[in-house]
Amino acid sequence: MTTDAAARTERARKIYGRGETAVTALDDVTVTFPSGQFTAIMGPSGSGKSTLMHCAAGLDPLTSGRTYLGETDLSTLSDTALTKLRRERVGFVFQSFNLLPTLTAAENITLPLALAGITPDQDWIDLVTATVGLGNRLGHRPSELSGGQQQRVAVARALATRPDVIFADEPTGNLDSAAGAELLGFLRHAVDEFRQTIVMVTHDPIAAEYADAVVRLADGRVVEERATSGLRS
Repeated sequence: MTTDAAARTERARKIYGRGETAVTALDDVTVTFPSGQFTAIMGPSGSGKSTLMHCAAGLDPLTSGRTYLGETDLSTLSDTALTKLRRERVGFVFQSFNLLPTLTAAENITLPLALAGITPDQDWIDLVTATVGLGNRLGHRPSELSGGQQQRVAVARALATRPDVIFADEPTGNLDSAAGAELLGFLRHAVDEFRQTIVMVTHDPIAAEYADAVVRLADGRVVEERATSGLRS
């Protein structure tokens, strides 16, 4: 396993609001997400875990400090360049699936490539869809799929561009325990077999055990960093 940083923050600080109503969501957070590793971000509600993910992914700017994707300092990019970076080098999986209802599963999976004007590598797409078990459901629209199947589509979509890192925000939050375990197994497999880098926000300690490492936040600060057993698929 490589130890190169897929993403990292340096003295990251994020403040919402001003004056007496200001809320410090991140307070001097320095953390590294190594390439080829599955990292879980944990913490109670309001601890800053989703804010850290959003800032690390370039979805939300820091108040101060630095965020890097590889060696790229996100604060130096224009809005256009940042949008291009997120589209080409970052994958996202959200709790709410975020699939387009008028597109089939196959079309949803390749949508990021279409938006970027990139011709899909069909061998890679076939491998990804086979891995997440969607073979006979690719022609179905989201309304015709179960919640677990919709989230598999979302994971396949995130993998389609072979991103430097996938950020997953509570990806099992809308799934039952069986579908959640299957999804976590897919994410684990993506790390083990595809050397993918995954950063996952979760409140579930069982989900976190699928990761290689856990970063725990409280009151906007890192209070623990530890390795896990890394449940294998």
